[in-house]
Amino acid sequence: MSESWKEESWAKAEEFWYSGKVTRRTVLGLGATAAGALGAGMLVPAPWREAFGQAKPYKVGTLQPLSGAAAAGGKTALVGVQMAVDRANKGGGINGRPVELIIGDYESKPDVGRRKAEKLVLEDKIDAQVGGYLSNVCLACMPVYEEHKIVNMITVCLDTTITTSKCSRYTFRPFDYAPAQAVAFAPYLVGKLGKKWHIVYADYAWGQSTRDAFADAIKKNGGEMVGSTGIPLGTADMTPFLSKITGSFDGLFGIFFGGQGISFVTQTFDLGMSKKYKIAGDGAMTPSVSLPAIGTKGDGFIGIDRYIPVLEGPLNTPHHKKFFDDAVARLKAIDPSGPLPDRFVQSNFEGFNALKAGMQKSGFRGREDTMKLIEALEGLEMKEGDDFPQGDKILRKEDHQAFCREFVYGLRNVKHYLVEIVPKEKTLVPPACKFA
Repeated sequence: MSESWKEESWAKAEEFWYSGKVTRRTVLGLGATAAGALGAGMLVPAPWREAFGQAKPYKVGTLQPLSGAAAAGGKTALVGVQMAVDRANKGGGINGRPVELIIGDYESKPDVGRRKAEKLVLEDKIDAQVGGYLSNVCLACMPVYEEHKIVNMITVCLDTTITTSKCSRYTFRPFDYAPAQAVAFAPYLVGKLGKKWHIVYADYAWGQSTRDAFADAIKKNGGEMVGSTGIPLGTADMTPFLSKITGSFDGLFGIFFGGQGISFVTQTFDLGMSKKYKIAGDGAMTPSVSLPAIGTKGDGFIGIDRYIPVLEGPLNTPHHKKFFDDAVARLKAIDPSGPLPDRFVQSNFEGFNALKAGMQKSGFRGREDTMKLIEALEGLEMKEGDDFPQGDKILRKEDHQAFCREFVYGLRNVKHYLVEIVPKEKTLVPPACKFA
């Protein structure tokens, strides 16, 4: 199976060298900007190897879409994992042992993802997995980790069923999901922007479940979903779909990511729809990496997200600034335009740190301690600090779903700005999981 992403310029920084399998890579020095760029393998700086001595490394796998439709987001997601692993190793590792990060590119395809998950488990013999981006891939891989009794810390996938009807004792989601975002955002949508909404969504697992969550929350807040339009995943030209949307309603709500998020925002502007309707949507549509392509056509967009790259209000803290500055330097190493960190960097960074906290709490030694690790993660309280710069969170025991504060934000002059803060207590929804 090809690993074409390794041939891209961002993956060939001279500070890296390859040894053994091509999926392993070692950082040669401390502090070099490109040492924080995307790599694969053991993120243990050479000066620390002597300090770790003969300590056996923990093997942590991470599956990301480094090629294919979701590659742009997958690359920034990987930066977040690497930031956390690098920081853990520089701080003495976990339980006195270094962390070896083994990376797999699933090419934005569910079948490839499952094969790569099996490789991580059977050949690389990982102790735990941190990653996942596309929900259909996460759902395809979950049975692999359950079968082999390995903790699967999801770091991006938002499909509602992951922690509801398809929940697994071995899978955790240490960040928000669509029902929590919908509960947080619907009061603003209905109360400040308009009563009637038409939802346009990426027509696959995540888009469908997110559509349902927002439709339900809008209705419960006195609003109405007057219609919905599904657009196939990967469709760049949405004009044929958008031009058919007519009727009397107040706003268009989009549920897309990556290139499709850019297309939705820019093409609703080009069609004059943003003058007729309020344009709002999921935060995945307008991460910082997409703003240059969106430009001022995004002015007036209102979204919700667990993270926005601004140093104001509750995000103006030493913890966030430390995370922000590190992420900016690393992202610039892979993208000269210098995008700011986004939700994908943040949730991957904090996802690994949640795993680290569980490993420390349980005295985790390896796969034989998976159940101890699960018990340590269930109900885990994460306090705002260097490991969790976004803020306090709790990883609910009943469904392994986390809840955190949300940010309603707007776009103006190709920048995010903070509109409203929703505390995590106002994002709670009842658990709907029954572990097998």
